[in-house]
Amino acid sequence: MRVPNSVVLPVGTHVDCCQEKEVEEKRHDIMAKVTAMLVERKSNLAHFINNLEDSEEPEFYMDQWERLKEMESCTLTILNLVAVNCTEHRDIKKLEATILEHVKNEELFPEVVRVLPPVYRQVEAAIVDIAQSEEMADHGMMDLQYLLSKLSQCKHLANLGRELLQDILRYLHRIGLVVWYEEIKHLESTVFLQPTFLITMFKLLVRYRLVQQLENIS
Repeated sequence: MRVPNSVVLPVGTHVDCCQEKEVEEKRHDIMAKVTAMLVERKSNLAHFINNLEDSEEPEFYMDQWERLKEMESCTLTILNLVAVNCTEHRDIKKLEATILEHVKNEELFPEVVRVLPPVYRQVEAAIVDIAQSEEMADHGMMDLQYLLSKLSQCKHLANLGRELLQDILRYLHRIGLVVWYEEIKHLESTVFLQPTFLITMFKLLVRYRLVQQLENIS
């Protein structure tokens, strides 16, 4: 809701635990709740903005007003929910095909037709090679400056600068090839070349009924 022009594809899993009629009922219910949530969000934002504008000294609330106006301008497109059975390979392929179909939609993603400079592809290929090399640790974490030095060893990337690398990393972060939390001070100098490591780690830390599981340990 805070990302400008964001597009969300809801995915419902565990279809194998439901009857076909139940799946459709749940799909309809979820999409109706999402629609209601967006309407409520728009109404709440308008209400908060009006309250600030009608206050006795609105100039004191300028920062809040600007943040709310920025959120109000963020459009959110919710696509139709896709229901899948994660135990069936064909359902995973169906989900993949649906995602690709939406991503290629120029109305949803105007930048999809943008031509990237060759250096973006060169850096992407070089990072893939580094991530798959034997010297790369399983966690795939690498210091940003060290990554720059490794990339600069490639003949065609000898003149690669830090600022250009950061621009390329933002792009690679958006497409999910790497993870780079540049907005977090303690992580801004670390690049995760193996995003799957983070997923594995989060699965260990963020679990359903984790508190109850820990309480059951004597």
